[in-house]
Amino acid sequence: MAAKPAETRRLYLQIADKLRALMEQPDFARNGRLPPERELAERLGVSRPSVREALVALELEGRVEIRMGSGVYVCPLADTDADSAAAALPREAELGASLVDIMSARSVIEGAVAASVAPFAKARALKALRAIYEKMESEVRAGQVPDAADRAFHTTIAQMSGNEVLTRLVGSLFDERHSPLSTKLRGHFENEGTWLAALREHRDILEALEAHDSVQAQAAMQRHMKASLERVMAQRKQS
Repeated sequence: MAAKPAETRRLYLQIADKLRALMEQPDFARNGRLPPERELAERLGVSRPSVREALVALELEGRVEIRMGSGVYVCPLADTDADSAAAALPREAELGASLVDIMSARSVIEGAVAASVAPFAKARALKALRAIYEKMESEVRAGQVPDAADRAFHTTIAQMSGNEVLTRLVGSLFDERHSPLSTKLRGHFENEGTWLAALREHRDILEALEAHDSVQAQAAMQRHMKASLERVMAQRKQS
């Protein structure tokens, strides 16, 4: 017997397919509102973060509207509107990888990089890294989103390894935050408070590198990745 081919579509897209089918059922979305994420996750046998990514994919498609503090609501579309929405939707490859997968990969890779460069970090490189951190801090305090400084912080640590491939990889993974899926997720759940928390985490990474402490540098980087994901995925969207 031939083996059943593995499902190659991203998990959040598979979940989005199931949610579309459920939305066709008359009693699924009472008053146009979908059940809470927790209930959807239990019903589908998947994690809440994966459900959240699926809901954001459906929002990008125009099938639902996510209302902060209220819930997720179905957007009824006429056939012609549905065709237009489908045509405007980014192709699956353009939606972006799962943020859960991205942050897991970053935790492994950047944690290892931080551990490897900590014992040998040169004073000049550490001075440059602190200047980037201070720029990031200044922008956060001013209510700005420090995307460029944040990227520079992570790629500068990678550059300390002297490995061009690692540097490109870290930059490429960071840039996934600008995919349609990640951008929409961050738009819903990032705010001044989340950036202040991220700033403290960057300071912990910097101080561990300045102390040439491999163990703490890796731990601080991995804590940052875990907390960054939780800020987007663990915050409640519905009252």
